[in-house]
Amino acid sequence: MIHKFKLEGYNVLLDVNSGGVHIVDDLTYDVLDNVEPPFATECPENVVKKLSKTYPEKDICDCYDEIVSLYEDKILFSEDDYEKFALASVASPVKALCLLVSQDCNMRCKYCFAAQGDYGTGRKLMSFETGKRALDFLIEQSGSRYFLEVDFFGGEPMLNYDVVKQIVEYGRSREEEANKKFRFTMTTNGLILTDEQIDYLNKEMNNIVLSIDGRKEVNDRMRVLVGGQGTYDKILPNFKRLTERRDKDKDWYVRGTYTKYNLDFSNDIMHFHDLGFEQISVEPVIADPKEPYAITEADLPKIFKEYEVLSQKIRKIREEGKFINFFHFMIDLDQGPCAIKRLRGCGSGNEYVAISPEGDIYPCHQFVGIEDMKMGNINEGTFDLEKKDEFAHAHVYTKPECKKCWAKFYCSGGCNANNYIYNGDIHAAHKLSCQIQKKRLECAILMKALELMDTAE
Repeated sequence: MIHKFKLEGYNVLLDVNSGGVHIVDDLTYDVLDNVEPPFATECPENVVKKLSKTYPEKDICDCYDEIVSLYEDKILFSEDDYEKFALASVASPVKALCLLVSQDCNMRCKYCFAAQGDYGTGRKLMSFETGKRALDFLIEQSGSRYFLEVDFFGGEPMLNYDVVKQIVEYGRSREEEANKKFRFTMTTNGLILTDEQIDYLNKEMNNIVLSIDGRKEVNDRMRVLVGGQGTYDKILPNFKRLTERRDKDKDWYVRGTYTKYNLDFSNDIMHFHDLGFEQISVEPVIADPKEPYAITEADLPKIFKEYEVLSQKIRKIREEGKFINFFHFMIDLDQGPCAIKRLRGCGSGNEYVAISPEGDIYPCHQFVGIEDMKMGNINEGTFDLEKKDEFAHAHVYTKPECKKCWAKFYCSGGCNANNYIYNGDIHAAHKLSCQIQKKRLECAILMKALELMDTAE
């Protein structure tokens, strides 16, 4: 399988199974529109006749011979070596938890997937006892894994700050005897951060996700207080203090959401960069298309163009010797993730689960509150291994649309939660998400290819 696309005047060719990327001339691009394996010894007459109106016959035949040679060398139309790994895929030990320490929030973001913090099941906080059992559960289910990930999530986790500290302390107390190392992270809206809390988070959290949408008018349209007031002026100073005081070896990034109201989201990313934030993620809102802020297929042409604009802006920043890292343009053309990661992505419901304040276990935070997706309860000592096995076998070869898609080894089958919530099946790819993802990938592939070309020169 190959994928070809034109972008910024370049003809880009991706060999899907090998991951090889080639910048090709117009002739090669056009010949590949008309040929595929199995190849004849000589260029088919119908191909020569069709293209000879534009190119000399000898050039067409020479190009064809070169394509055949690349095919024989397994550089183009390479075989799929991944399906055998998929068929051998088995359930893995649990290595990561999302702890909903606060099923409550001090903001009322209009697009919140979690029903503005309570996941539709009522506002509540996790007790230390439940948090403690959650860490015990993770240790018990982690097998021989040494590094274990725990993400404090909400709602707003800082509403339960004292319990966060207790859970971290308990985790540290168990590391040596359990032969484990906890990596704690937090996603916060930053609204109530004090200097003391900032220092604590910078010390104990390996990664911090800072939720803010971009320009003041963009952020304050969607991310509001309970009374409807904007939050930009309250949270920005806290985020700046946190990042300025954070050690260089500790990860963090600002994470925004763009909606129908700010389809010029590259300006929000540049706004972040102008403020000194260099690690940035801005995601499309995924919502019921009936919502006024929802992105629909009619918005895709503008979104696609905006990703092209963004890639050009980022290249310009880097050419000036400055640093910026946009999460969705991160791509490795040299080797990429391991085979299993390519096949089943984030590991939700298998390597990664979420735990609610009551101790209920879900495949991930986006499934919380969906009764049919509950996997057990840590307080009751139950854990549905059959459902875990179902998620372990949800990969690009069990998702019909993914199996035939050129982007499958980069998106790894997309988001299981979006697939289930909008299509009723974790194996049924969410089309809108796929279309946006594929455009981002094309921009990222070209950006990386041009960087490698510059390095080679």
